[in-house]
Amino acid sequence: MNISRFEAPAPWGRRSPGPGEPGYRPPHEPAVNAPWPVVALTVSIVAAYFVQSRFPLEKAAEAFAFSPALMLHGHPERLVTSLFVHGNWAHALMNAAFILAFGAPVARFFGQRPVGVIGFFAFYLACGILAGLGFAALHWGQEAALVGASGAASGLMGAAARLIGGQGRPGPMFSRAVVTMGAAWLLVNVIMAFAGGTLIPGAGGAQIGWEAHLAGFAAGVLLIGPFGWLAARR
Repeated sequence: MNISRFEAPAPWGRRSPGPGEPGYRPPHEPAVNAPWPVVALTVSIVAAYFVQSRFPLEKAAEAFAFSPALMLHGHPERLVTSLFVHGNWAHALMNAAFILAFGAPVARFFGQRPVGVIGFFAFYLACGILAGLGFAALHWGQEAALVGASGAASGLMGAAARLIGGQGRPGPMFSRAVVTMGAAWLLVNVIMAFAGGTLIPGAGGAQIGWEAHLAGFAAGVLLIGPFGWLAARR
């Protein structure tokens, strides 16, 4: 007789019912099936906007928003602080959902060891910074303010596309997944470039930083390989 599995008895000599048996209860799945760094990042976006919402948007933008003009005047830190400032609740929640969706496979790739967790957060910030620089390159010296984590979240999307193309590891930069998701994201941003904030609830007609979105996506596609190597995920 071949034994494929064996069971340990439950307390008092009774075992729990198995699948297909009366009284069987499937194990409870967690409400959020995502690595904790992604959950922490998502919560930080919502918590930061909760605090921000207690103050006028103009004051938050003046203190933390990024603009090419401010960068030229010695404020490169705005490339990071602007990632935690949003225009309204809809803006913050959409970015939080985006991070939760596309950040999960990226965080799993980096792993749960300290070097992997640090690598994930560093990768996220690098994508956000390069997204802001992409925006600045097309608006050099202008005072156009940029807020929100959309550029960094787009970087997670680009990285996830490469991981899909490589079945869990960075695949070719022009794999079918990268090209398909990149083309879809490009189309969405072309529409937003012409429609402005009319498609975003509560945006009040504000312009959308589509330049940062596309630069962030490209950064995610390019950087997931080197950052994975640095985090010892060869």
